[in-house]
Amino acid sequence: MTASEREIEELYRSRYSAFRGGVATLTGSYESARDVVQEAFAQALRDRRQFRGDGSLEGWIWRIAFRTALRSRGEPTVEEVAEASSPPLPERDPELADAIRSLPPRRRLVLFLRYFADLSYAEIASLLEISEGTVAATLAHAHADLQTELSEKEAAR
Repeated sequence: MTASEREIEELYRSRYSAFRGGVATLTGSYESARDVVQEAFAQALRDRRQFRGDGSLEGWIWRIAFRTALRSRGEPTVEEVAEASSPPLPERDPELADAIRSLPPRRRLVLFLRYFADLSYAEIASLLEISEGTVAATLAHAHADLQTELSEKEAAR
């Protein structure tokens, strides 16, 4: 099963913002993320016959975008990317932004992919080559860390 140009174009139109937001967590800015997303979709169009249908088309393109973002940073590990990235954070809530920055790199990355890039557990698992259970556990730990951090800040007021 190959992907059609129309399917890839529809995915680009409907999910561009999610891709850009998710990739920005890896590249550190929306500007560089825009370039990576455009390059990833261009590659997906060129290589669409290589899509075997083993997973979702979106997941396949996420993997392309993820690898493209890593290449743009010199192929670091996921943890190095998450540690070095300065992802866009919710500026309207500086305490939450600070709490997110305090998360360990892997937790921060999974949190961003889930809530800012709007990826499913399955898509995150496929992208990071981990199990869905690991995604769930990582998010649970991130939520607990955030709750603790925010509770401590609230108590200090």
